[in-house]
Amino acid sequence: MELRNLGKTGIKVSIVGLGCNNFGWKADLEGSRSIIDAALANGINFLDTSDSYGPSEDFIGEVLGARRKDIVLATKFGSPLDEEGKKKGASRAYIAQAVESSLKRLKTDWIDLYQLHFPDPETPIEETLRALDDLVRQGKVRAIGCSNLTGAMLREAMTVAADNGLTPFATTQNEYNLLFRGMEAELGDLIVEHGLGVLPYFPLANGVLTGKYKPGQPAPAGARLADAPAFFDPYKDPAKWELAARLEAFAVERGHSLIELAFSWLAAQPGVSSIIAGASRPEQAAHNAGAAGWKLSATELAEIDRMTAAA
Repeated sequence: MELRNLGKTGIKVSIVGLGCNNFGWKADLEGSRSIIDAALANGINFLDTSDSYGPSEDFIGEVLGARRKDIVLATKFGSPLDEEGKKKGASRAYIAQAVESSLKRLKTDWIDLYQLHFPDPETPIEETLRALDDLVRQGKVRAIGCSNLTGAMLREAMTVAADNGLTPFATTQNEYNLLFRGMEAELGDLIVEHGLGVLPYFPLANGVLTGKYKPGQPAPAGARLADAPAFFDPYKDPAKWELAARLEAFAVERGHSLIELAFSWLAAQPGVSSIIAGASRPEQAAHNAGAAGWKLSATELAEIDRMTAAA
């Protein structure tokens, strides 16, 4: 398994990471244990979760035990809802409480990467960064990152950190895959300018890049998109399914699978530190771990760019 720098932190992470959002949802405690075991056995050392993923943090804390020291552990804060249905956000008071709760659930003394899950329009970014900087100085957190910020938000955050001598975000986690490349235009310049580590989520576009969805056919019974709510509508776009079919043909012609193309293409993109890939079964985690090994040539990358230019 290839190891890469997590942005400019010096922390080494596997090119494929394990997204733990299925723990407690599609996998119970023992199922989660088998998924983590399979991931670690196949070279994955980076686990990503959130305090909003149900019992995910509890399961990870229960399963890792003495292996914690060998794992780069990332979690997120700010997404859980309050009594009024609003995200709890990124205030100093909430961060102080949230980090202690995550540390307790994860059964650890430190978090390697602590990430702002969503922007909080009600809290000045300086307040958030000062609270996170304190956690780094206290040794509770090694590095900080963000997720789902716009380019303008991220630029402001990096400027505020630099102007005030605060720990800057080291990573950005965003939806990024062959079918949805909007992140490049939104954040690409900032990623290069600040040496940010990119942590793509939904690398398989909610399953569209597995090849299970065929143009002109209904979604298979039981598949995620079969009876999905409106949130998933962008992934049900027939044009996306047709593009996925063309990409699959491109991969198969070269002796690879569509999943290998999806992961290996991301691995070839600027700034990508680790690809966040969820799993609901141990064999899925094992398969994902080996999916980023295709070293695409410059010619192949150019052809893929041509095919996905409008994505």
